Amino acid sequence: MKRTIIGAAAAFALAASAPCAHAQSFINVLTGGTSGVYYPLGVAIGKIYGDKIPNVKTQVQATKASVENLILLQQGRGEIAFTLGDSLKAAWEGDEEAGFKTKLDKLRTIGAIYPNYIQIVATAESGIKTLADLKGKSLSVGAPKSGTELNSRAILSAAGMTYKDLGKVEYLPFAESVDLMKNRQLGATLQSAGLGVASLKDLSSSSAINVVAVPKETVDKIGPPFISTMIPANTYTGQDKDVPTAAVVNYLVTSSAVSDDLAYQMTKLVYESLPELANAHAAGKEIKLETAATGSPVPLHPGAIRYYKEKGLIK
Repeated sequence: MKRTIIGAAAAFALAASAPCAHAQSFINVLTGGTSGVYYPLGVAIGKIYGDKIPNVKTQVQATKASVENLILLQQGRGEIAFTLGDSLKAAWEGDEEAGFKTKLDKLRTIGAIYPNYIQIVATAESGIKTLADLKGKSLSVGAPKSGTELNSRAILSAAGMTYKDLGKVEYLPFAESVDLMKNRQLGATLQSAGLGVASLKDLSSSSAINVVAVPKETVDKIGPPFISTMIPANTYTGQDKDVPTAAVVNYLVTSSAVSDDLAYQMTKLVYESLPELANAHAAGKEIKLETAATGSPVPLHPGAIRYYKEKGLIK
């Protein structure tokens, strides 16, 4: 009997010590709306992590994108998230106007990914061809306090306008904005996303559109992290010319609560799986290892630093 009890106790002690070696990690990937770019890329990243990191379980969560993602990271409700660079800067500084009541001090950067293009698209029927034409017209500016909505405010302000100059403001995600445009209930939408966003492809394939230019001089008034760029011709059906606009770099971000080893693996697998990300969405083709460690307004996670040192990107 004693031997049985001692044997059982020993087995229990061994089992109690085992989780260190076999504990299952959990990675919640925070993305954006399902019709945007963050979501398909997030699904691809979730699959890569699930397939290649031992003893890990992944989940991909659709969210309102940048601002919500950063708040969830700070609260410990996610392990990796997509965000716009200007939202990340505002979170680190605790910009209340941007939706951050306090400085989000637990944020740590994994790396820079692709640029978000500010894409203002109007129905041809609306007559909106320039930023000035938006006065008195209806515009969807993105979900409230989302990264897209922050971009909308910045662009309109640089063009000498506020929401009060618009005829009607809708605070809607991408797909819902396009649905209203198809039903002639909305004139234009501003969508901050990678090129070839599904919602705008859908709209342009069923309706005549105008892609509204954001001139370089307007972008220059905003300054960093906004840069002047082009939406190439034929990105959308009926868009036969390059259109000047603004862009903001996106980042993958984690939290200081994530271990160095896990952050290292998450970083390594993103930048060594770029073909898979390019297959998930065209924006994935614009992710470059060479620029991954640059430009973030938030410190890199020590696990990410370890990977970039291995690749010679950081001395």
